[in-house]
Amino acid sequence: MAGEERIGGFVLAGGESSRMGRDKALLELGGVTLIARAANLCESVAGECAIVGGARSRGGGRFDGLTAQVIADDFPRAGPLGGIATALRVATQDWNLVMACDLPYLTREWLEFLVERARRSEAEAVLPMNERGAEPLCAMYRKRAEAAIRAALESGTRKVTNGLSKIHTEFIEPSEWKAFDSEGLLFKNMNSPEDYEEARARFGGRQTR
Repeated sequence: MAGEERIGGFVLAGGESSRMGRDKALLELGGVTLIARAANLCESVAGECAIVGGARSRGGGRFDGLTAQVIADDFPRAGPLGGIATALRVATQDWNLVMACDLPYLTREWLEFLVERARRSEAEAVLPMNERGAEPLCAMYRKRAEAAIRAALESGTRKVTNGLSKIHTEFIEPSEWKAFDSEGLLFKNMNSPEDYEEARARFGGRQTR
């Protein structure tokens, strides 16, 4: 919005989809691939979006047809923590929205709330908290958090929450984010064929945006 500090936007799509058995970024819900839906949603909130996880920056890849820039992961076998570090390396804004491509239940209203919370925060990261723990793959990160995350990666850390242990983090409790999702589905990702079938049943024939 005019007069507000700009933010960066990144979608992580570097997973191997081993449990799904096929590239889940290219699975469709309502005729829209997960990666396209995520990129469009990210761009609608951040004003810009780049995809982290491609093997090349432009042309000839799995994301042909998308307008978003595709960035090769600096740590291609390090899981999503490497994707976060890569996003922050190339980021040009202070605050950056980072979200996984396999979260089909995210909404623009929730993401706008997350962005505004970060803009008011003094922390280096703003993460929602679920009953299972923190949800780092739909979160806001300051660019300056990259150094600590990259250092954790270079020391062998791969678990995302461990990699964020050295940065100042603010958490959004379930009592707040459930106002945007009474069913508690916001952060339910698609890892398996069963998850995909559940999502298809929930979305039915609706187009996802």
